Amino acid sequence: MSNTARSPNPSRLLSACAVAATLLLSGCEYLGVETPAKTAENKVAEGKAIGGACRHANRALEDCYRYNPKANKAAVFDGWKDMDVYMRENKLDTITPVTPPEPPKKPAPPPKKDDEESGEGDKDEKKSDAKTDDKKGSK
Repeated sequence: MSNTARSPNPSRLLSACAVAATLLLSGCEYLGVETPAKTAENKVAEGKAIGGACRHANRALEDCYRYNPKANKAAVFDGWKDMDVYMRENKLDTITPVTPPEPPKKPAPPPKKDDEESGEGDKDEKKSDAKTDDKKGSK
């Protein structure tokens, strides 16, 4: 009785791995893995939807850009323009947007001058000198 184990043929093993990898990778679309092209298409579609919604809500294009800073501006413009044409052709009215008013912006404090900063430092030094003099005098 000979107990010889056959080693797998390397070329068969390599071809089997190649076939398995091809089958696994071909299903990526079904698994929800997004490609860069698909991501770009989604961003353009989202920008067009934002633009169309802004036009339907009777918002200016600049307001649309300000409310959606991450959106693709070209796509927002295309969506806004397409919705404008659609609304004019079908004689649709705009709706009134319901957004809370923006809080008032606080004015920025005036910048400090170099002269004021150096003057404040001298005052602090004088105060600390006066405190040490008071401590010495009270002893």
